[in-house]
Amino acid sequence: MAERDPATPLYGIAVAAALVDLPEATLRLYERRGLLTPFRSDGGTRRYSEDDIDRLRRVGELRDAGVNLAGIGRVLDLEDENGDLRRELAEQHGEE
Repeated sequence: MAERDPATPLYGIAVAAALVDLPEATLRLYERRGLLTPFRSDGGTRRYSEDDIDRLRRVGELRDAGVNLAGIGRVLDLEDENGDLRRELAEQHGEE
């Protein structure tokens, strides 16, 4: 069986909320604040991927550590940028 892409949108908001043990309203708030951007179906239904679930868990870790939502957004942006740079560096080393 082929492995599933972790970016594939699978879960509705109710399932995603249950997986991370948060109210659906909190997921909507995080989306409004730009902490994540779930896929939207043609009908506007939110669909969350495994990557989104991991990101929600990271938001929870940061929140539990006392970081406010603005700070969480900045930390996530820096982590994303760091990951992009690491992938780029790995690609450059792989091409040599």
